[in-house]
Amino acid sequence: MLTSAAKKRAQNGLAPVARGVLGLALVFAPMVVAAMENPHKAPHATPAVQRLLADLATKPQKPVRKELVWSGADIDGDGAPDFLNPTGGAPRGHDEFGDGQFGARRDGGSRSHEGVDYIAKAGQDVMAPISGYVTKIGYAYGGDSSLTFVEISNPALGYVARVFYVKPGVEVGQAVRLGEVIGTDQSLQSHYPGITNHVHLEVMEPGGERVNAAELIVRKMVVQA
Repeated sequence: MLTSAAKKRAQNGLAPVARGVLGLALVFAPMVVAAMENPHKAPHATPAVQRLLADLATKPQKPVRKELVWSGADIDGDGAPDFLNPTGGAPRGHDEFGDGQFGARRDGGSRSHEGVDYIAKAGQDVMAPISGYVTKIGYAYGGDSSLTFVEISNPALGYVARVFYVKPGVEVGQAVRLGEVIGTDQSLQSHYPGITNHVHLEVMEPGGERVNAAELIVRKMVVQA
């Protein structure tokens, strides 16, 4: 049994707690009542954190835009691409004249395709796949002057690129930058009726061996700002 003095001390100790509980009840009671009356409406006295979360929830989110772009390899390690898709088109797939990828069978398998064909529209601009100097302008087929190619050599990298089926807009000895227009695409329909019009790109690494341009020029998904 508690003595009268102990009871008094206990009552005095509980008094601050009771007052605190009563104070909190007075503060939160209007918010609880408002929430019960309209659960879909935020209380007037919403705390700052809750207001921020509510704003984020109602604010329309900007959609993330992604795009497939052609990306060239950085051979010299300076952070900039050293190769570029000359037409911006996809590699030619299969048609009645064969396939456009590097190493595809030609002439019944007696030889292999030495370049990569990039789809193009006749008359469109064709861009330099590497920087360098125009070292040669020649005929795609011996004895036929209707289809031509442009050769560009990059002495710093040691790579050489030949772009076939291009009406040249440059001259031998001229310096060209990566992506600069070097001519226009020539239609192949008079030679191969029904073929997918394209530009044939051959890339030679230092030493002269031909390499797969599709491994130097790839398509990547990037986030647009």
